[in-house]
Amino acid sequence: MKRILIKYLVATGLGLAASGMAHAQQEPIKLALCYDLTKAYGFVTPQFAQAARDYAKIVNQKGGIEGHPVEILVQDHGNEPQRGIECYEKMKREGAITYDFMSTPVSRALIPRMMDDKRVMIQAITGRGDAINGEVFKWIFALGPTYWGQVANDIQYIKDQAKGNIKGKRIAYVYPDYPFGQEPIGVLKTLAEKEGFELFLAPHPLPGNDQAAVWTQIRRFNPDWVISWNLSNMHVVAAREMKRNGIPIDKYISVNWFNEVDINNIGPDNAKGIKRGTNVVGGQDHPLIQQIIKDLYDKNQGSGDRKHLNDIYYNTGLAIYTIVFEGARLAVKQGGWPLTPEKMKKGLESIKNFDAGGLMAPITVTAKDHGGGGKTRVDMWDGKKWVSQTDWIAAYQDVIQQIVEKESAEFAKTLK
Repeated sequence: MKRILIKYLVATGLGLAASGMAHAQQEPIKLALCYDLTKAYGFVTPQFAQAARDYAKIVNQKGGIEGHPVEILVQDHGNEPQRGIECYEKMKREGAITYDFMSTPVSRALIPRMMDDKRVMIQAITGRGDAINGEVFKWIFALGPTYWGQVANDIQYIKDQAKGNIKGKRIAYVYPDYPFGQEPIGVLKTLAEKEGFELFLAPHPLPGNDQAAVWTQIRRFNPDWVISWNLSNMHVVAAREMKRNGIPIDKYISVNWFNEVDINNIGPDNAKGIKRGTNVVGGQDHPLIQQIIKDLYDKNQGSGDRKHLNDIYYNTGLAIYTIVFEGARLAVKQGGWPLTPEKMKKGLESIKNFDAGGLMAPITVTAKDHGGGGKTRVDMWDGKKWVSQTDWIAAYQDVIQQIVEKESAEFAKTLK
């Protein structure tokens, strides 16, 4: 595994000190993480920040990115757009080169401002699905699968289970009734019309602790499958309601926001058969995570609680920031120092078939495609571990592209 990690670091150029003036080598690359650490997304953001900081430490131990150390700046915005704007302005003054808000409402509020400022937003997995259109969203990088792409891949999985025909199948979509949960609805409606399946929309109010009424409605609908855009404890509530209503849990396919904590809260045996979409590999076996354990946590130098290393959210945050670091490496290598927003943009748009040594689905980012391909897979909990049910796929790309073009064209009309 160590050889694999070294090969990965050498291949990417991370950790290899660049030649040049000592003064230039000492200047850091600052990456801003304006996260909701206290309210709606507190179940995931600490792991993301921890992973980014750990990766920065590993890379800095090896000499930084082309000789420049990486500094991770973290601040809470409480999932409030105004506080997100304040965090952005503060981080801009501090010299951040990228900005990550990890919140659909906050990122949506900041997109026009950042587009006008010509600053790079990292909008990985969350936010606007049409932001993959780099020709319109020139400064927004929707790295990894969007919610649109992910839900399309879920439908493809269901279609594969039905041997290619889901006409007449009944699919319920359960979700919290706010922007995050509403994001995939347009894609689902389009695919329902295209494939001929019956779609039942089942919204429930935040915070999602009371889902009794919606699951009664789902029971009456008698679905063949349930696609869930729930978060955190909402999954535990959903599992309890499914059991109460006699709906087999193996019909449940979750959005990627479903982790090992949720499994333990449902009960490993009770959760057997449940499925989730993902764009990263889980567990601690990956060489990079093993190196982080050896070089940081075994030496009491980790950036957070060691238990998070066995959490899919940690792996997801780590995967995202390997992409960002790779973009920064390419930016400095291609454009030299100082690193500017324009150079960072071009660096990210130069990423080709990058998977961080097998940590995630490979992505290729271009000036036209700021998403990277939108690949996910479906994993199933077998009672003890997650088992892959598919290869990495990006389904219904024609449908996704049509919706992207339509939505992004509407957004383009609002630009100055």
